[in-house]
Amino acid sequence: MTVRDRVTVDPADTAGRWPLLSAVMPVRDEATSLLASVEAVLAQDYPGEMELVMAVGPSRDATRQLAASLARRDPRVRVVDNPSGLTPAALNGAIAASRGSVVARVDGHAELPQGYLRRAVELLRETGADNVGGIQRATGETAFERAVAVAMTSRFGVGDAKFHYGGPPGPTDTVYLGCFRREALERVGGFDEALARSQDSELNHRIRATGGVVYFHPDLAVRYRPRSDLTGLARQYFHSGRWKRAVLRRHPRSTRWRQLVPPATVIGCGAGLMLGVTAWPAALAAPAGYAAAVLAASAVTARGLERPAAVWLPAVFPVMHGAWGLGFLLSPRSLANGR
Repeated sequence: MTVRDRVTVDPADTAGRWPLLSAVMPVRDEATSLLASVEAVLAQDYPGEMELVMAVGPSRDATRQLAASLARRDPRVRVVDNPSGLTPAALNGAIAASRGSVVARVDGHAELPQGYLRRAVELLRETGADNVGGIQRATGETAFERAVAVAMTSRFGVGDAKFHYGGPPGPTDTVYLGCFRREALERVGGFDEALARSQDSELNHRIRATGGVVYFHPDLAVRYRPRSDLTGLARQYFHSGRWKRAVLRRHPRSTRWRQLVPPATVIGCGAGLMLGVTAWPAALAAPAGYAAAVLAASAVTARGLERPAAVWLPAVFPVMHGAWGLGFLLSPRSLANGR
């Protein structure tokens, strides 16, 4: 059965009207980017009725005051509280407070391009999918951020994750953000609030496990700004690997080869170094081979990149791979149970 064969319910009704669309946005410590994110949602050329529900967590800046001000200025904006501050709880709270038959996830530090929501609903209608999404288009403002951006959009950096670098339209395992049919979210029980991270891919796995389709389309590209230094990048990837292991413990069948390569690289390089300097010099071939691969990938990826950004690539790739792999390997079993 093709995706198109699965079309049973059109998001637009039989009279051709566009459905009520609810954009849901988890926010915490987003005072510097929230205004631009909200304005990008409200400026969408969506033909139907639209609302934006923000779930605000405990913040150290003026996020809550800014969100309240935006709600007073536009009747389409509402604010709900998220006492835990966790993203999946924020998403579930915003979804519960929303009214739309279509629910679009938006981040408080992302700016939707014009036409995004309209195109997303069109794709739901055309494909019959339960969730449609596209590319996390990493773009940096500093030299370091631009290096991370090109690393995040390379196969050497992220494997076969289409939502990082694009590809042809079609069913996939997960997408960036996502525009959902409400009935699909209700069918699987929403986001898992025990997962501080990786809740998107875990939700998409459950949608697919219940017979639904997650559909990728490159038309749905949203700008993403990478971390601004190596420490922040390492912290991000360490926790991503840590929580991905928790998801895979719950859903072993959701494992993808790209998720196993970083921990295997950490084990191989670590063992090679230990053996090479203590007992078996030939084992140094493993870390030396990885270093050579990093240099080769950096040279290829740096084409078209200015020199101040290009010189960061030999450090960015190992930090991404090493931090993710270590997080994966050191992830405690208790995370899989929400502890």
